[in-house]
Amino acid sequence: MIRRWTGLLGGLILAWLAAPSLGATDLPAAVDLRAEAAQAARSGGPLIVIYSRQDCKYCEAVKRDYLKPLGANPRFRDLVVIRQINQDGETQALTDFKGGASTHARIATAEKVKLVPVVAFYGPDGRQLATPIVGARLPDFYQSYLEDAVEQSTRALKKP
Repeated sequence: MIRRWTGLLGGLILAWLAAPSLGATDLPAAVDLRAEAAQAARSGGPLIVIYSRQDCKYCEAVKRDYLKPLGANPRFRDLVVIRQINQDGETQALTDFKGGASTHARIATAEKVKLVPVVAFYGPDGRQLATPIVGARLPDFYQSYLEDAVEQSTRALKKP
C-alpha cells in the first residue's frame, strides 16, 4: 500500500514539474539596466523593458504574443535586448541606469509605472527613445506599434 502511494506521489511530482508554470512567458529579468542598455546600443537598437506583474494576464499576453516573437524575429533579434521589470519585485535587486543599487519595484515607481503592462524603449543613458506602449491595446495593431517604436528608437540612437 505504501509503495502505491509513493509511486502515485512521485508521479504527481513529476507531472507538476513537467507542467508549464504560470510564469512560462517570463522574459529575462533586468539585472543591470546600464549594461543591458549599452549592449543593445552596441547592436544599434534599444533596450526594451516590459513592466509587468505576476498577476497580470495582459502582461502575459504581450510577452507571449509580441515580445517573445520580436526577440526571435531575424529582423530584430540581433538589434534589441528585451528585459522584464517586475512592478511587484520589492526584493528583486537591480542596478539602475547610473550604476546605483535598486529594486525592480523602485525602478517601476521611479518611471511612474502605475498600471501594467508598459513597454518602454531606452538608450544607454536611460533616456526613453520612443513613447512607451501602455496597456495591451488593440491586438490587430499592437505588432505595428511595437515595430514602429523599435524603428523610432533605432533612429534616435543614430542622432548625435
